[in-house]
Amino acid sequence: MDPDPTPYPLPPEPLPMDRPALLAALRARIGRLERAGAAAALARSQAGVVSLSESLDAHLPGGGLARAGLHEILAGEPGAAAGFCAVILGRTGGPVLWIGPDPDAWPPGLMRFGLSPAELVLVRAPRPTDGLWAMEEALRCPAIGGALLSLSEIDLTAARRLQLAAEAGGALGLLLRPDTEDAGPSAALTRWRINALPGDSGSPHQLGDPRWQLDLLRCRGGAPRSWTVTWRTTTDRLDTDADTTPAATPRRRRA
Repeated sequence: MDPDPTPYPLPPEPLPMDRPALLAALRARIGRLERAGAAAALARSQAGVVSLSESLDAHLPGGGLARAGLHEILAGEPGAAAGFCAVILGRTGGPVLWIGPDPDAWPPGLMRFGLSPAELVLVRAPRPTDGLWAMEEALRCPAIGGALLSLSEIDLTAARRLQLAAEAGGALGLLLRPDTEDAGPSAALTRWRINALPGDSGSPHQLGDPRWQLDLLRCRGGAPRSWTVTWRTTTDRLDTDADTTPAATPRRRRA
């Protein structure tokens, strides 16, 4: 007996693709995403600033850390600077990008400072040009709440581009840099220096809540100042000690 030449049924012919309908569906989906991003950006822009604490907000122009702008953080102590950046980014109210040559941000650790891992995107940018490009694109995106770029040096032209990108997109941008003897000029709205202080637990067996020395070295429309603050991990509050130094020292003191 001759074998059946077609032992298995052939699959049905695929239906012709309705390209106009597919394109219309894609346009509608993109439109919904853009509207959602624009709505989130509008809500953030109406707030205008990110609140830090009552004492700090009272000293900053506008009553807080301005959104739609670039701010520079000099890391006198890397862990303290990362914690302070996480506090700021966690209050931007949207997705956050953390950009660096090899971003060493640890999401569970940053969550201690109010930055949710669900809102955090780590971006590896091996070359400085890659990092600057990623930072600029992030700041221009209306769906982004904030973005951080970790780098050693930046020229004024690149910093001005980032400031303009933040103004266009409404996101808050942070430049995280090492604290050096001469940090150079800056196009950022504010420049901070962050150092760690001993905890206030009063016990040799407990570290206590993180305490920092915050030096506001430069502020457009404001004056330099220093604070000693404690981050309360149980209440997500940045408590300021009694007013300390009336003005920040311009350079880091070395032992």
